[in-house]
Amino acid sequence: MLFPRVTRPTLILSALVSLTFLAIESEACTRFVFLGDNNQVVVARSMDWAEDPHTEIYSLPRGMKRNGAAGKNSLEWTSKYGSVICSFYDAASVDGMNEKGLVANTLYLVESNYGKPDGSKPLLSIGAWAQYALDNFATVDEAVAALEKEPFRIAAPILPNGDPAQGHLAISDPSGDSAIFEYIDGKLHIHHGRQYQVMTNSPAYEEQLALTTYWNDIGGFTMLPGTNRAADRFVRASFYLTVLPTDVDLNRAIASVASLIRSVSVPLGITTPGEPNIASTMWRTIHDQKNKVVYFDSASSPTVFWVPLDELDFSENAPVKKLALKGGKTYQGSTSSHFNEAKMFEFLPWKE
Repeated sequence: MLFPRVTRPTLILSALVSLTFLAIESEACTRFVFLGDNNQVVVARSMDWAEDPHTEIYSLPRGMKRNGAAGKNSLEWTSKYGSVICSFYDAASVDGMNEKGLVANTLYLVESNYGKPDGSKPLLSIGAWAQYALDNFATVDEAVAALEKEPFRIAAPILPNGDPAQGHLAISDPSGDSAIFEYIDGKLHIHHGRQYQVMTNSPAYEEQLALTTYWNDIGGFTMLPGTNRAADRFVRASFYLTVLPTDVDLNRAIASVASLIRSVSVPLGITTPGEPNIASTMWRTIHDQKNKVVYFDSASSPTVFWVPLDELDFSENAPVKKLALKGGKTYQGSTSSHFNEAKMFEFLPWKE
């Protein structure tokens, strides 16, 4: 994977800056996009968290009226597309695919700063950020064109576990196009293009790109950083993604992607002395964007199950349905028949 070339002083400075971030890194996740032959586009992400976030999987139809959960100035919209999403504390959509094959992944970013709401624009709780993208856009181009105009401000409440809700958003579509959105010092930064295949947590994305350029000079077959920290996982995922065979059939592509996301996961139960916020992987998702299938891999279960979107009803007025996962419940094979009618959760509320 090629990244923009930067000067060696910049690389060294970036590497040194990244080391300072390692000491304050928070919850850890990894996301990458595999671009294979025959238009294969497969996205994988890990959810690393210090405790069970009580994830459930929801099937959401078109035509749902949404509220940005940010008080009287909340953004309002109606979902244009149906989607399958993974919830987070039943207060946020953090991962999912819509019926057009657009995938959205929210990862933690401690450097996030969304600016102070000033009443000039409607507000959107960060818990609904990924859902807004899935509800409204079919392609990355379409999403970037709309979101770069900043039609809303992000409101970031406190999470149910007491941590601040800080994250950046990655989206991709079946063409292989990607975009990453993050707010640094109150300003929106967008990285748009097929080359932006890998994202982890800290540092900010510009720093992540510089780190990979630095390690490209060393060469992944010579040495790779091996800790569970975000910067190291970014380097490993970026290198392995460049050497995975792309001339493989879909089953092999899914298996390769699964093996890579597991290789950059943090083993269940692992903690870092003196850094309690570096967390174990709770679950992983793999999104086959061409065939619109979501695979779910729980760290606490030996089985992987999947959700074919074409087996679900996304028509307007269709019921919200849920695939229950709480309490360690798991499945095998296709799970579309195991979804049951459910009430849609409320997005994480923000109060002035």
